[in-house]
Amino acid sequence: MAKVELKQPVVEEIKELFDGAETAVVVDYRGLTVAQDTVLRKKLREAGVSYKVYKNTMIRFASEGTAFAALDPHLEGPTALAVSKTDATAPARILAEFAKTAPALEIKGGVVEGAYYDAKAMAQIASIPSREILLGKLLGSIQSPITNFARVLKQIAEAQGGEVAEA
Repeated sequence: MAKVELKQPVVEEIKELFDGAETAVVVDYRGLTVAQDTVLRKKLREAGVSYKVYKNTMIRFASEGTAFAALDPHLEGPTALAVSKTDATAPARILAEFAKTAPALEIKGGVVEGAYYDAKAMAQIASIPSREILLGKLLGSIQSPITNFARVLKQIAEAQGGEVAEA
């Protein structure tokens, strides 16, 4: 069997990961212990993020003609790929949080919703809360004025009810 035929399924697997992906982040995992890597993979899996080590050339072939081709400059040395199809900030957020306890993990760069970001920008993206938290904050800010208005009406009604009872 030719080498190309052996590599084609891997390239197809990566293309499938990229298809419909919100985010792809490349990291240098050198220096992580097996235990640290296991914990990292578990956290990523729980968040619905695919995380796998691929050969750089395979990632290059799979990303040709897509927004993920912007990752090419970072495809040197040991590279792991974290891809999310649902939450745009999850890979960056989890990897950055984990890098605090395991400084050997280094985010090289990433593509979020079609736009390329370097390591510094990925750190800023990692600080963005998850979609659920943002929606919760939005809902809370929408409910706050309504709740305050209802409280004021209740106090007015109680005050008037108290006066009527006294009269």
